[in-house]
Amino acid sequence: MFDDDILFGSKMGNHLYNNSLLNWSMPITFDPGHPPFLATILAIFWHIFGHELWVSHLAMMPFTIGFFIQLHKFISYFIKETKLQFFAFFLVLADPTLATCLALVSIEIITLFFFFLAVNSLLFNHKKLQFIGLFFLSIVSFRSMMLFAGICLFEVLYRKFSQKETLKKIITLKFIVFYVIASLPAFIYVGWRLMHKGWLQTHTNSPWKSLWHFADFNYFVRNSVVLIWRYLDFGRVFIILLIIISFIIYGKKIIANTKNKLLLMLAFSSVLFIISTILIVTNTVGIRYFITSYICLNLFAFLLIIHFYKHKKIVFSILFLGLFTGNLWIYPKPISTAFRATLGHVPYHSLRLEAIDYLNTTKIDIENVASFFPNYTTLDLIDFSEDQRSFLKFTGVEKYVFYSNVYNLSEEELKSLENSYTILKEFNNFNINIKIYILKER
Repeated sequence: MFDDDILFGSKMGNHLYNNSLLNWSMPITFDPGHPPFLATILAIFWHIFGHELWVSHLAMMPFTIGFFIQLHKFISYFIKETKLQFFAFFLVLADPTLATCLALVSIEIITLFFFFLAVNSLLFNHKKLQFIGLFFLSIVSFRSMMLFAGICLFEVLYRKFSQKETLKKIITLKFIVFYVIASLPAFIYVGWRLMHKGWLQTHTNSPWKSLWHFADFNYFVRNSVVLIWRYLDFGRVFIILLIIISFIIYGKKIIANTKNKLLLMLAFSSVLFIISTILIVTNTVGIRYFITSYICLNLFAFLLIIHFYKHKKIVFSILFLGLFTGNLWIYPKPISTAFRATLGHVPYHSLRLEAIDYLNTTKIDIENVASFFPNYTTLDLIDFSEDQRSFLKFTGVEKYVFYSNVYNLSEEELKSLENSYTILKEFNNFNINIKIYILKER
């Protein structure tokens, strides 16, 4: 397990596994407010196959396969030629953020499956399947609820600009009832939380309280800059550059194509409510929040290649290699690298176990060693080792510190390590390192 998935999968999943699958009331110490959908799936699989890490990955397989099927169907709506569908499929999958979600036990792949099930069913006019996709999308997480609203907006835009229907014909009682009934799981969950807990995501002692304040103007500007960065990060800059250059050169010809217009509408309408929320609060602008948009833009870039460019293979190769090598992007400290959204973090897991073995061999008590998010938690929650020991949260006074460059530290924490500690042992694997620090003698 890695990053936020430790909370949404392991911590919440263990609570359900050890108590009851229906006990969705999480302990207040780690309750993030989100529906424990991933946790419930994991707990069910653990009860059937055993409480093992491989079982957690097995639980993701139905959603991963389902997503692949839905992604292919989505691409086939815009591209009819089988050979081109194949290349478009791999360009989309080359996106580091998407590829990483496929490799982890993650809430994202579940969300993507239901999202594209609903979107495809809309495009291919399968109302029952659209309802099923929306119904489950509304209960995966608060973010999936906002994607639900994005699909509702997209349907209005799709029917107005593609099907040429009037708003009066689109927004009917039947339309409203359809979306209200499909969103019942969300309304029921939110209502239950407010009645049972009295809060949705944060409370007075919540560790996430500081993330949900309204942003002032400076913070709004910061969030806007980070949002743009997210769309350029990990090789997506090549996708965005191609799109911008294409609009400069071909402009009206691109928009004249209905399917091009449709894909752009989905790219932005799907995440509109997420963007609107994230810009006005002090929460971090998570790179995984916009995966549906990345997928649409990557496919849009592929459509531009096949319709407007003579040297298709060269342009495609540049985009594919740009995305693929995006997994190697690491920013110099103190700039944060979103390792949760790149396969570049993969060597960390084996290195972490090697470093823990070193601590055990040298008789350094792990419970007296400080570390950083997401490592200061019970070892078992990360690697299912049945080891209940836990690292301390770093404060700058601990004798030993367990550090990796996949942890994003503040400038103060980095200065503390540099000034107050020396490296006792270092482990390296490709672009990832782990360092065991020891406090300098005063």
